[in-house]
Amino acid sequence: MLSLAAMLAVLSYASPASAELKIGGDASVRARGQFNSSKLATGAKGLTTDDNLVYQYRVRLKASADLGDGYFFKSLVQNEGVAGGWQSVSLLGTERNPLEVSNFYFGRTLKDCNYSLGRLPLNSFNNPIFDLALYPVPTAFTSSGIYAVDVPVATHNFDRVFGFNYGTKVGDGNLNAALVVLDNNSTSVGVAGRVDGLLNDGYALHLSYKTTAGDVTLEPQALIVLTDAQGTAYQKVSPNTFGLNATVPAGKSKIGASAFYTTCKDSKGATSTYAVTYPATSTTAVAPAPTVASTQTAANVNYSGYLLRLKGESGPAMAWIDYNRTKDKSTGTGLTETTYNNIFVWAQYNFKVQESAAATFNVTPTIRYRTSGKEVAGSTVTQKNNQLRGELYATVTF
Repeated sequence: MLSLAAMLAVLSYASPASAELKIGGDASVRARGQFNSSKLATGAKGLTTDDNLVYQYRVRLKASADLGDGYFFKSLVQNEGVAGGWQSVSLLGTERNPLEVSNFYFGRTLKDCNYSLGRLPLNSFNNPIFDLALYPVPTAFTSSGIYAVDVPVATHNFDRVFGFNYGTKVGDGNLNAALVVLDNNSTSVGVAGRVDGLLNDGYALHLSYKTTAGDVTLEPQALIVLTDAQGTAYQKVSPNTFGLNATVPAGKSKIGASAFYTTCKDSKGATSTYAVTYPATSTTAVAPAPTVASTQTAANVNYSGYLLRLKGESGPAMAWIDYNRTKDKSTGTGLTETTYNNIFVWAQYNFKVQESAAATFNVTPTIRYRTSGKEVAGSTVTQKNNQLRGELYATVTF
């Protein structure tokens, strides 16, 4: 990590004929207390085996270059081996914290338009459209499952996607269109009876228009999956998601609201099961890696859901509440019609310890609480799964 930082610093003092490179980033440490409770489908109280207090850290390096005549390059380097880039302290400090290129993109900014290409940042922490589109159905109804709430795309997908973005002024607002690649899963030859064709990878189109109506900022959006994509719960599906974000100023504070709806109906969808084969005991220093084989089963995928968010910001304080409800009526999956309900609260207060022209140092206590319910048609029992996280961040931004 130090070698990489030194290399970037040397490059930033390159000759005047080269591009001007700017280096920044942030470093954080946090203590997290995590507490879980659950009620099983039988109505019995579930076990809470993963209540935990853990210490974690994260380093992110940002580089940008002005290439002249409106051309630019930007990138982010962080650890992508762990969720959100947060590395937990391990036995006697033996954990590793490798840094990798997380996102990068280059393009050009002109007077009335701009374009960029590469691994594009999504700003999904403040825009939940990708959260609902990618995680409408929980990956598993457990404390370790991934839900449409609690910023899953920022945490588990590292808040970026590969694609091409074009923005331009239209009327009184700005229109952005991004063609993104969700997966590279198509095959042009038969594999287990599947022939997708050359251009049937997972492509999606994200459209947004940002404008104002008086003091209110409005941003309607649509995320349209153009070809069969590999979802987290289902495969070979083409869901569509749309809605808007709105922001209303209130003196020195502001209030935000988001409303998004997603729907998917694919009679030729699929589910996947995974089989892991572990190699025989090896006498070598490094044991061979296990092999993972997936099997797809045909499914009539049919689900719909929505996510609502109300958010308030006032100076150093910020809080929001999410409500997500998804009804899964898919058949051929071995499941009965199921409804998922999620309520999530995020609240934090940012204490500014030091601020200068070069850097800032902040301490931020944070509360994150999620309560989730699972209702199966024909059953009077609602399965529950709740999680409370209390966190204390210390962050230096430079």
